[in-house]
Amino acid sequence: MLLQGKTALISGASRGIGRAIAIKFAEHGAFVGINYNSSEKDAKEVLETIEGKNGRGVLLKGDIANIKDVENIVATFVEEVKRIDILVNNAGIYIRNQFKDLPLETWKRVLDVNLNGCCNLCRCSLPFIPEGGRIIFISSQLAFKGSAHGADYATSKAGMLGLMRSLALELAPKKILVNAVAPGTIDTDIIAHYTKEMRRKRESEIPLGRLGKPEEVANVCLFLASDLSSYITGETINVNGGLYIH
Repeated sequence: MLLQGKTALISGASRGIGRAIAIKFAEHGAFVGINYNSSEKDAKEVLETIEGKNGRGVLLKGDIANIKDVENIVATFVEEVKRIDILVNNAGIYIRNQFKDLPLETWKRVLDVNLNGCCNLCRCSLPFIPEGGRIIFISSQLAFKGSAHGADYATSKAGMLGLMRSLALELAPKKILVNAVAPGTIDTDIIAHYTKEMRRKRESEIPLGRLGKPEEVANVCLFLASDLSSYITGETINVNGGLYIH
């Protein structure tokens, strides 16, 4: 029970990596805020799973790209639990386009959700994060590698790391630790379009020979959220099976 008595607000927690983080944190004693935008059915399933394991949480609907929504998300959560011990910036979208075909509105939307959404959440949450709190960003290996069909996504995830490092420096005097996790190819909805051939090809490129599981990313987030990481800030932990070593 590494997070007993803690509170954790997780954006994009209805599916994939966010879902796994919410369930993992609840299993370790945290009261979990499950943010979602459109996937209400999935979010309710996450809460039911948590409560079925004697965990506790609350649903928090809202688009993190909208500052008013974020203000409401944070206000609702704080009204329930008074503080935010752990903030996980996970919500993100990936719309595949080559840069030459990328509509400007798509670029803006991806940056608004993936990067500006983190800014919104951090700005609204910081007054309620106590000394010793944690902020965790879910970035991507594409922040380092780039993407031939997602320049907007790679840019947003790289920008997220700049924000993470800056906040780590700014918040260190308050003993608030700020870190990031950069997943590789994880078996979630984001690769739902993969054919069997595409999956086999990607698996053959990964030194460990398989795709990652959302729970494996959640385990690293648990470490960063707990007292086990008490002397780590401003760092990015790669969870990619050796696909990109840097």
